[in-house]
Amino acid sequence: LLNGNKLYGSLPDELGYLSNLSRLQLDQNNISGQIPKTFANMSSVRHLHLNNNSLAGQIPPELSQIFTLLHLLLDNNNLSGYLPPEFSNLPNLRILQLDNNDFSGSVIPASYRNFSRLVKLSLRNCSLQGAVPDLSRIPSLSYLDLSRNHLAGPIPENKLSENMTTIDLSDNQLKGSIPGSFSDLHSLQKLSLKNNFLTGPVPTNIWQNMSFSTSARLKLLEGNPVCKNANLLNVNLFCGSEPREDKMLTNLNYSTANCPIQACPTDNFYEYVPASPLPCFCAAPLRIGYRLKSPSFSYFPPYIQPLEVYLTSSLKLSRYQLSIDTYSWEKGPRLRMYLKLFPSLNVNHSSTFNVSEVQRIRHIYTSWTFPGSALFGPYELLNFTLLGPYADSMYFILQFFWH
Repeated sequence: LLNGNKLYGSLPDELGYLSNLSRLQLDQNNISGQIPKTFANMSSVRHLHLNNNSLAGQIPPELSQIFTLLHLLLDNNNLSGYLPPEFSNLPNLRILQLDNNDFSGSVIPASYRNFSRLVKLSLRNCSLQGAVPDLSRIPSLSYLDLSRNHLAGPIPENKLSENMTTIDLSDNQLKGSIPGSFSDLHSLQKLSLKNNFLTGPVPTNIWQNMSFSTSARLKLLEGNPVCKNANLLNVNLFCGSEPREDKMLTNLNYSTANCPIQACPTDNFYEYVPASPLPCFCAAPLRIGYRLKSPSFSYFPPYIQPLEVYLTSSLKLSRYQLSIDTYSWEKGPRLRMYLKLFPSLNVNHSSTFNVSEVQRIRHIYTSWTFPGSALFGPYELLNFTLLGPYADSMYFILQFFWH
């Protein structure tokens, strides 16, 4: 794990002979040159994150021989050539993210309809041409972003997976009408078709069966001829500009307004546990910066509770011990958040974690022992902050990781 440094130069062929390596993260560096074909020999790798570098040239089709691969993130590079059709043979691939490369003149391979376990396909701004492939046979597909390309022709009529949360086909050259099958995607959060050449009627029931809140209604037709139709119902809702949710910062804490301020020493980084079953339980949290690098949704609130369950069950904590303090969408899109973990409300009403418990929790984050999640995707630990009563024990906590 060497992501987020200032590494430069090319990737050595010898890396490909690390046959027991399970994770290679070199993202957010200044690495250039080509991806070595020898990487096909990394027969155990599950996570290959080379995004946000300056890699160039053709993506080696040989990567399709890494049958263990779950996440392939090559976005934000200078890659060119064609999209390897062999990738559809990867039996375990969940995320294929290649945004912001230059595959000028290339098409999306028809074989991509045969992905068996893919959850997220993101090919935004890749200079792709040709038609939008029929991806209705991918059973777990949740997130599809083919925006800002040169795709033409009609949108396939066949119904996509019931799991779809996001469809972004904006800024292409698509023609024809809006498929009526979109109205059957009840988990859909974002449908962006803006700046195409779509005409014809809008299916009358396309937005009637959605179960999410108004702030999640990111269904956009702006810039299409269909928006000039004077008889279109709710034209302002569906043809307006996109809400700027990517800058949103939301505090999710429960109210502790009735707790006496003087009884909890906030000047030493104690605070009331927001969801404590015992009212006004004052404790010192561990503060954690956490980022989802490639989530498979566009609107977070429906997934807050599932994320809380995922994190606390993985950490062997109770739900009330976790508070998602704030979150914000970042460019990518990535989801950044700040977590607070509180000690357990036991018979002694201890207001801090002991050293061994802090070591255990930190080890789970830094050793990547969270179970894989296709919904939340890969994560990165931004910081693990020890303040207040934990500052004095920092030496003993870090000793665990130095030996």
